[in-house]
Amino acid sequence: MDHDYHLETLAMAFDGPESGETGDVVVPIHLTTTHEMEAPGESAHGYKYARFGNPTREALERRLARLTGADHAVACASGTAAIAATCLATVESGDRVVAFDGVYGGTRLLFEDLLVDSLGATVEYVDATDPANVEQAVTDDTSLVWMESPTNPLLQLCDLSTVADAAASVDATYVMDNTFATPYFQRPLERGADVVVHSTTKYLNGHSDSLGGAVVTDDGELADAVGHALAYELGSPLPPFDCYLVGRGLRTFPLRMDRHEHNAAAVAEYLADHPAVGQVNYPGLESHPQHDLAREQMDGYGAVVSFELDATDAETRAVIEELDVFTLAVSLGGTESLVDHPTTMSASYLSAEGRAAAGISDSLVRLAVGIEHEADLIADLDRALSKL
Repeated sequence: MDHDYHLETLAMAFDGPESGETGDVVVPIHLTTTHEMEAPGESAHGYKYARFGNPTREALERRLARLTGADHAVACASGTAAIAATCLATVESGDRVVAFDGVYGGTRLLFEDLLVDSLGATVEYVDATDPANVEQAVTDDTSLVWMESPTNPLLQLCDLSTVADAAASVDATYVMDNTFATPYFQRPLERGADVVVHSTTKYLNGHSDSLGGAVVTDDGELADAVGHALAYELGSPLPPFDCYLVGRGLRTFPLRMDRHEHNAAAVAEYLADHPAVGQVNYPGLESHPQHDLAREQMDGYGAVVSFELDATDAETRAVIEELDVFTLAVSLGGTESLVDHPTTMSASYLSAEGRAAAGISDSLVRLAVGIEHEADLIADLDRALSKL
């Protein structure tokens, strides 16, 4: 491209040659699983079988790369597939991995099943809110440093640039899960990350109707390795129709994120002043222990708010069940507001000991704040909390 367009513009257009001969403004959905070849082993158009390449998927990958400031993107069938493909491309038997102890519980389970049990690697979890812990944990045999910022569900941060320096000092691959922040609020590649992963299920698609993931990087060889793992070892590229849905969602992505954050800030401020709420986790609040870091390395604070109630487990569940505008459901990133009780929902597959170690209590509530009117969201919370 000849111009340095802003993210808002890149989210809309420039999908490439697939707009093609018929002048399509929206990229067509190529549902074919196989492509005719000119001769045995010869393809003039470069396509053979949908697992190895698809025009709709490649159009989305180009847009995701531009949107995140990367040279390459690989679209995956889920966020978990994106994590698994990245691990398979970067970790070998006997390698050492350093990870934020606040990473999403599903990521931790995948690490234990894939990296530890299957590949024979070791994983050390550290409190990455203190950069010194990462610097001390990274050694010459560390091949992968895996971070998530903000974390799920406690909204903890790590210093992106300091972690980059630590990983680079031992030539380890530095991966950042940027699902919560999105490229609208945080640009990890510009602060030294080698790879960024996203669950496109969340804000990039934004409509709770498509499961997907993405891996973005400036390293062409690494992108090829991730793509190979995805196509040949996992068999889980993002299907064409889901590629269309994510591409469609990206057209409203910047607008949605502005409204998401506006509402989340209002909700967080309301909760911080409520007598029944013990602690509110939201980087945009000055009370957040890493608020200054958030201001320095983020362009906004996102749309997830979690909080502790001064209540029992039963009382917490009762409050959640009173909500009407907030829908009781796992996941996040859609236009609708969702409420999650991590102990019984998004973190229920962790043991009680694992949840305790992760700081997930029975009175913790996670809100994925949508784009409804802020007054209705706050009134819904106020009515439910009045039951305590």
